[in-house]
Amino acid sequence: MENTIKQNSNETEPIIPTQKIILWIGLASIIMLFAGLMSGYIVRQAEGNWLVFEIPSMFYISTVVILLSSLTLEISKSAIRKENNKKAYQFLTYTLILGLAFVVCQFWGWNQLVSNNIHFSGGNPSESFFYALSGLHLAHLSFGVISLAVTTFKAKKNRYSAKNYLGISLCAIYWHFLDFLWLILFVFLALFR
Repeated sequence: MENTIKQNSNETEPIIPTQKIILWIGLASIIMLFAGLMSGYIVRQAEGNWLVFEIPSMFYISTVVILLSSLTLEISKSAIRKENNKKAYQFLTYTLILGLAFVVCQFWGWNQLVSNNIHFSGGNPSESFFYALSGLHLAHLSFGVISLAVTTFKAKKNRYSAKNYLGISLCAIYWHFLDFLWLILFVFLALFR
């Protein structure tokens, strides 16, 4: 019987780094958390007594900002693969700035909600669900911003290369996941009013 696990260090099959496996497991748990909340949203909405309100304009702006941040992160990844450390650092910096801009836009969006008398504990479950879903996303995004800051710092110190860019790759997987998650949440909240 053939041994399916190769021990040869010269093998050509790629090995998935443990960090990526752990990250994917973490992402799966985040998906389950949001799927549960979105299911609860739909069930509670069907029971009635549901306040319909407009999504603040800042949430539309924040959606564009996070999409742009994924683009700049991909440019950075491409640059490091081509050994262009300066461009990788530059576009990681842009991504970090856009990530922080997303956070600011979210807070301004919540401020718009408060101005329209929509509060987390405003007496209607639709208000609470909106804050909970967008707030939980922002909490997860804060870890993404920290990851971006660390990755940007390491890029400035030339710690990445075409052969060693796992840190940028892990950061990109998490960031793109958060981007995609926000798009799903935003469309969900816009459609299920």
